[in-house]
Amino acid sequence: MTDNTQQRHDSNPELPTQYAPADVEGALYERWVERGYFEVDAKSEKPPYTIVIPPPNVTGSLHLGHAFQHTLMDALTRRKRMQGYESLWLPGMDHAGIATQNKVEQQLAEEGKSRQDIGREAFVERVWQWKEEYGGRILGQMRRLGDGVDWSRERFTMDEGLSRAVQTIFKKLYDDELIYRAERIINWCPRCLTAISDIEVDYQDDDGELVSLRYGEGEDTVVVATTRVETMLGDTAVAVHPDDARYRHLIGKRIKLPLTDRTIPVVADAHVDPEFGTGAVKVTPAHDPNDFAIGQRHGLESLTVMDERAVITVPGPFQGLDRFEARSAIVAALREQGRIVAEKRPYVHSVGHCSRCHTTIEPRLSLQWWVKVAPLARAAGDAVRDGRVKIHPQEMEKRYFDWVDNMHDWCISRQLWWGHRIPVWYGPNGEQVCVGPDQEPPAGEGWTQDSDVLDTWFSSGLWPFSTLGWPERTRELEKFYPTDVLLTGHDIIFFWVARMMMFGLYAMDGVAPFHTIALTGLVRDEFGKKMSKSNPNSVDPLDWMDAYGSDAVRFTLATGANPGADVPIGEDWVKASRNFANKIWNATRFALMNGATVEGPLPAPEEMSAADRWILSRLNTVVADADRFYDDYQFAKLSDALYHFAWDEVFDWYVELSKTSFFKGGDGARVSGRVLGEVLDVVLRLLHPIVPFVTETLWTTLTGRESVVIADWPTAVLVRPADAPGGFHDAAAEAEIAEVQRVVTEVRRFRSDQGLQPGQRVPARLTLDGTLLAPHEDAIRQLLRLQPGGEEFHATATLPVAGATVALDLSGTIDVAAERKRLGKDLGLAEKEKAQAEGKLGNDAFLAKAPEPVVAKIRTRLAAAEADIARITGQLAALPEA
Repeated sequence: MTDNTQQRHDSNPELPTQYAPADVEGALYERWVERGYFEVDAKSEKPPYTIVIPPPNVTGSLHLGHAFQHTLMDALTRRKRMQGYESLWLPGMDHAGIATQNKVEQQLAEEGKSRQDIGREAFVERVWQWKEEYGGRILGQMRRLGDGVDWSRERFTMDEGLSRAVQTIFKKLYDDELIYRAERIINWCPRCLTAISDIEVDYQDDDGELVSLRYGEGEDTVVVATTRVETMLGDTAVAVHPDDARYRHLIGKRIKLPLTDRTIPVVADAHVDPEFGTGAVKVTPAHDPNDFAIGQRHGLESLTVMDERAVITVPGPFQGLDRFEARSAIVAALREQGRIVAEKRPYVHSVGHCSRCHTTIEPRLSLQWWVKVAPLARAAGDAVRDGRVKIHPQEMEKRYFDWVDNMHDWCISRQLWWGHRIPVWYGPNGEQVCVGPDQEPPAGEGWTQDSDVLDTWFSSGLWPFSTLGWPERTRELEKFYPTDVLLTGHDIIFFWVARMMMFGLYAMDGVAPFHTIALTGLVRDEFGKKMSKSNPNSVDPLDWMDAYGSDAVRFTLATGANPGADVPIGEDWVKASRNFANKIWNATRFALMNGATVEGPLPAPEEMSAADRWILSRLNTVVADADRFYDDYQFAKLSDALYHFAWDEVFDWYVELSKTSFFKGGDGARVSGRVLGEVLDVVLRLLHPIVPFVTETLWTTLTGRESVVIADWPTAVLVRPADAPGGFHDAAAEAEIAEVQRVVTEVRRFRSDQGLQPGQRVPARLTLDGTLLAPHEDAIRQLLRLQPGGEEFHATATLPVAGATVALDLSGTIDVAAERKRLGKDLGLAEKEKAQAEGKLGNDAFLAKAPEPVVAKIRTRLAAAEADIARITGQLAALPEA
């Protein structure tokens, strides 16, 4: 089990009495990087394992969501590295177009300038300066967390290679007629002055007003309702359902649009819900996506009534007013004309806001660039349906299919200056030329490049292959594509995961960008509430790392990582993980001080005690469990299994059982020292991917070897001459130690019931002959704080457990009368529970109607009550006479 390929070094087996993470973490990480442990070789013959990091925004900083996902990705790649894979975790950052541009515009505003004042070229240069000075803070914070990424391969979505990839795929899509330019309704931010994606729109309930308006005159009138009265200036129709008898006489007629000199038609459209409101809707094709669709079906004119800053442009009394000023003014004018039928205020409804500046979004007809997604989305769906790509957990497939099967064409242009500029040039006579990366743009008077840039998701959609050198067929691309797993939150399955699938399949000849999509939940506070910077429950993970160490934060996050489920986390849990790290530290110190070693082969089974054989047998089970949980992305189960094995079985049981061997010395101490060394070696390697810092410090001290980062991943413990394909297993030893645990647990419970302190020594006589417990008397006495009974020993309590008898002298240690009273009360409750269960189980009518699970539950309650009665009766009998 021990890696013998590493360079040995002289080690000092002494460890400080306490583990101080701050004293070791930074230096350890820099040592790993300097030694190149995380760097990969594309020419290696090792099998590849690849994860490309979801690129954090260049404006970002490490939050708990990052720390959570990075911990899991790091654990996966560290384990694969230990298993002998060429394990690449590729880092990088996203240029985050609108977010970064906003940062620099804020800087300029503080100087009294705007981007228009300094011009496009100077502004872009200013953004690059900002990126160099402030960008990438998160990369330094990743080092604090322990991210084992290959820093030599760090990429940026605006670097030269990735920019070439963007231009290449744009040209390919354009030539294949999958990119086109058209007027459509988009999300428009009047503050950022750009179209924004759906993911950049935050919806929240706002207090608005619902106003019902009367259009037309006399018999030719209809009432419509709206929360955006100002858009009525752009109405070009009223729509009703074709089967709505109330409006059949109006269909095809034109009615007067108030406050204007226009008349508009009444059209019949099956998409109108006759049961909602008045059954009639105003149609403003240039300012609402549903209205735009109606307008397309009926050939309606689209009138834009606001400029890019949401200021009214229609000539007349409202021209020049902001949309919200215009809303109030138009309502007042309509009220004066008697056109207001009803007003509901406040009217709470969901309104979209820009996630960057919180301005209310304006749906707006705009000339933009689009990707025709239908064939790309169909391929992305097929890759999951036919099994080429697995989604984990499988129940998340439905959300994926709901998106890719119903995807609308994607608006990819943004009215920004920071980003990949659209590689299309327009000529003086209406020419339009798309230019690839190896082509010269058209020259001559009148030729201009499109001023827009591409949506950030366009370049990040290329991330799994552009980071490996595409469009060139690089050695890295051949070696590491497709990647093995994409681990990311389920919240961006629509916006990023689907886009990577579409582009990967399109650009890489039908080869999907990853084998598995492992979806996680979101990190929440300990009460399950969403964390937000605006709420007091937001936590900076660096604060917890400073206080408790990075390992404690990582282990806490991994412990909560059930596939697809949200992750609650609280500071008390991080403290508990810190205590676990301290427990590992203290146990290893004990082991080293008592001669634990990894040198030489393991002793033969006949040389070992039952406790030695038991812990090695259990160790093999845990190694198999760890592999199973890793392969199924069950990080919570993995962490739980390692925690309980290490703390409960190794530290609380085996170390305690071994103390008698260590105290006696001789061959028993030698054998237990070798076994304990083996167990700690394996446990530290199993824990390393999740808690890398403390395990590195302890493993190198224990083994004297170079680094656990490059150690072999544990497979199975082999004990000669009983080697077996599945490793060493000893059912008899496991049964024997189970009996010891049973006795110790039962007597501990009795001691607690009697109010004895854990460290209080009690005279006792043990009758163990003829049982599996006989060889373990010394250990049992040590674990239970039982001292031999002297001449004055008087058994006041006798406990029969596992075929043995433990007689205790409790004279003077407890209040017998109070204890008898307490136990009597408990006995009464147990007997009542038994009677109720027996009553139901004896009722034939109940048994005939009750479902089997209910009946089984009652049988379980009956068995528990009977066990409690037996236990309490035994405790009462064991009490001395008052």
